[in-house]
Amino acid sequence: MSNTEEPGPVPITPNEAFDLLSSNPQANLIDIRSTMEYLMVGHPAGAIHIPWLDEPNWIPNPHFVSRVRELMLGGPLGLDEKTPPTIILICRSGRRSQEAGRALLEAGLVQVFHVETGFEGPLDDNHHRSTLGGWRHDNLPWQQC
Repeated sequence: MSNTEEPGPVPITPNEAFDLLSSNPQANLIDIRSTMEYLMVGHPAGAIHIPWLDEPNWIPNPHFVSRVRELMLGGPLGLDEKTPPTIILICRSGRRSQEAGRALLEAGLVQVFHVETGFEGPLDDNHHRSTLGGWRHDNLPWQQC
């Protein structure tokens, strides 16, 4: 057994993700949090919602990769054979987006990034989020239902 980690999506900060989305029309942000998190906690403006784990079973979405591929073929991601779309994944704090990113890489997608501090960032000493990092902490555009 080796100590090498499986390759994963490229980690980027919220501001790097926002800059990439602003400068690259082939870049798209996919929010992979649960439906309740996406709706009630809020989400980055313009994010596409495809849950990686969702209620009631909290298991990896068996249709996640196929949903991303569908978007690439005929939806907002578009498909340019010369330049593969850039996929940026975001979850609450960066852990789930790593898992979902590995699934996309294993399926053959090549330009996969993940927001390393997620939408809400890590827990602080008082067990609060959005105080140390994350999309919302960095005052990037977001909305809430």
